[in-house]
Amino acid sequence: MLGECGMKARDRQALKKNSVQLLKDMVVDELLIQILQADDVLTEGMAETILNEPISFKRSSRLLLILPKRGPRAFSSFCTALRGTEQQHLCKLLMSFRDQEVREFCDSTLPLPTQECAVPAKRTHTQESMEMCLDVDSPGTTAVQPCTPEFYLSHCAQAYPMCSSPRGLALVVSNVRFEPKLSELDTRRGGEVDEEVLRRLFFELDFTVSVHKDLTVQAMRGCIEQFVQRPEHAVSDCCAVCLLSHGVEGSIYGIDGQLLELDWVFESFDNAHCPMLQNKPKMFFIQACRGEEMDGGVDQLDGDDQTQTSGCEQRDAGRDEKSEIQRAVREENESGRLRVKLPQRSDMICGFATLKGFSTAAMRNTKKGSWFIQELNAAVRQRARDTHLSDILVQVNGQIKEREGYAPGSAHHRCKEMSEFTSSLCKDLYLFPKYCPSN
Repeated sequence: MLGECGMKARDRQALKKNSVQLLKDMVVDELLIQILQADDVLTEGMAETILNEPISFKRSSRLLLILPKRGPRAFSSFCTALRGTEQQHLCKLLMSFRDQEVREFCDSTLPLPTQECAVPAKRTHTQESMEMCLDVDSPGTTAVQPCTPEFYLSHCAQAYPMCSSPRGLALVVSNVRFEPKLSELDTRRGGEVDEEVLRRLFFELDFTVSVHKDLTVQAMRGCIEQFVQRPEHAVSDCCAVCLLSHGVEGSIYGIDGQLLELDWVFESFDNAHCPMLQNKPKMFFIQACRGEEMDGGVDQLDGDDQTQTSGCEQRDAGRDEKSEIQRAVREENESGRLRVKLPQRSDMICGFATLKGFSTAAMRNTKKGSWFIQELNAAVRQRARDTHLSDILVQVNGQIKEREGYAPGSAHHRCKEMSEFTSSLCKDLYLFPKYCPSN
């Protein structure tokens, strides 16, 4: 159903129940923040945000908001940081509360989830059944529909060139089984389905596909660095990267429980680090949690939808256009040749299984794979023949919005999810499947 990709419930509860005492007594200084950074619990940006708060109360408050979203190791790292800054009394307070919660839970008559006890317990038949039928409306798989010559000829002028065969390289990194000695993360049951779905999809779209499974963060970095440097990019029209794992906001997990920042991934493919893909579309698909809470949904109210457009204007960042043109002409005359410059990062589109900044979990069916990959696969197969990728991802959003979890008797019953995408594409990205224009 859902792997543990955020802080465990008992640890989160310990922070919540003792938050008043923590806000009152805790000292959040540079040493405490450095310890959390060294354990990859906080990114540099998070550390700066916390330390920039002017008073101790606000620093503590911001830290306590961030910690529950930073993975299953965040609680133990936080306790280590408290001990390292001579705040053992707060560490003891948290550990005592958590241990009491575990004892009460283990003594209860309820079945014990495997992730909540030091001794793994077998999953009951009821739990298994709920996990297997998380939803009942998964889309079927059909062959990729071909683009017609007429459609290609009428749309190719406004689109990215898409003539090479193969179209490009596709990389699928799928972490399903995590090292139990290095990580508390659960096996992503159903993850194997996603990786096979994506392999077949991109193969049918005429990509050269490579699949890498169960990698540590160091191995993930090495895999991506090698992929970026492959010479085939020079003669390809695009590339695709799919990352499937547990995650938190801005990062995904290796099987060793360490975090790989997505910004590093995008930077690896930017115009400076991957010149072979300059001006070519780069597609990213991220199937990972960006938090640990489920979206229970809200009731829709009757009535017309109302929208209001803003009156914003585009400006030129304060530059005087005439003087800029004159300066460019002077430079061209001096050098004899004006070199075209590109922004650091462009021509990228990234689909996320969940919303940025919203603590929701990426829903995954253990037999059919994740909702996001299911809908992406179905939409591309049916619509890529006459729809550009941005519109396809809008359609994926619409399908995800309509889905609900089906697990009666559990917290996951009627749960919701919402996907999103970001784009710096500069043209329409049509894949023109199964059509190769004659040269």
